[in-house]
Amino acid sequence: MTDRLAAGKLPHDLLERLIGDYTGRRDPRLLVPPGLGEDAAVIDFGDRCLVIATDPVTFATDDIGWYAVHVNANDIAAMGAEPRFFLATIILPEETASADLVESIFRAIHAAADEMDITVCGGHTEITHGIDRPIVVGQMLGDVPRDRLVRSSGLLPGDVVLLTKGMAIEATALIAREKTRELLTRGMDSALLDRCAAYLRDPGISVVVDARAAVAAGDVHAMHDPTEGGVATGLFELASASQVGLEVDEEALHLSPESARLCGEFDLNPFGVISSGALLVGCPESASAAIIDALSQAGIRADAVAAVRPVEFGLKLRRGRNLVPLPRFAVDEITRLFAS
Repeated sequence: MTDRLAAGKLPHDLLERLIGDYTGRRDPRLLVPPGLGEDAAVIDFGDRCLVIATDPVTFATDDIGWYAVHVNANDIAAMGAEPRFFLATIILPEETASADLVESIFRAIHAAADEMDITVCGGHTEITHGIDRPIVVGQMLGDVPRDRLVRSSGLLPGDVVLLTKGMAIEATALIAREKTRELLTRGMDSALLDRCAAYLRDPGISVVVDARAAVAAGDVHAMHDPTEGGVATGLFELASASQVGLEVDEEALHLSPESARLCGEFDLNPFGVISSGALLVGCPESASAAIIDALSQAGIRADAVAAVRPVEFGLKLRRGRNLVPLPRFAVDEITRLFAS
């Protein structure tokens, strides 16, 4: 009997083995196949590429449809592409399913899609047993000129990695929205909770504008959208896809006071907590200032958080004068919150 797997992403070693063993027939038009750290699949359609991503929303219940559109659009944007078409599979628990609930999810999906000029083109909805909350599995399709495609696997030694906005943005919104009553009973100020709940839109979990600004400003070698497992896992996946080492500067990893407060309330490490809203951008050091400036002009903070090293260097975190192994999170920190 094998060990039971924990909630969250599959362990990286298991996922790599499964991808290697079960990818099946390879069509030559598949430019970006399944791979650890890649945000989406890419199919060659001549001078343009079709970019396809799928991602579920399982932690959130409030505004779940809005989340689903944006987290899937992020995966498309991280490849340098524009999100165009969205499909959703909506699964509702039989104990709480209602016409009002399903309409609220539809409404949120269409509102988010309208904001981003995305067409909702299909999906599936059903009520089922064995779950205790709604689940929305999204699929986003986008396109990009072939010569502007960006992959997670493009980092080179000598590059730098930028982090937009900061850590724990999505986690901050989730905690504030899903644990409101508990936080109020702990004495947290309601105005602070409202600010944290608003992180969904400000600074926001979307990285579409971040990606557009970065690729327009300079030579971008790689991008990656850190989600489950946080920025630490995003950095690991980016390095794994590119087969490089990283020297990460702990002091450069931005964390807002609100995010620090909410993560601290539940003893969650913000480095390993779900972080949609942040984008990792790899570029030559010579291009970093222009990209940071372009992001700033768009109202988006960006910090240089890591130097790319040869793969033999490994993955290290600079803590003061010391180098320590980059922390690894087998499961996202936020799973401890929802399991409690």
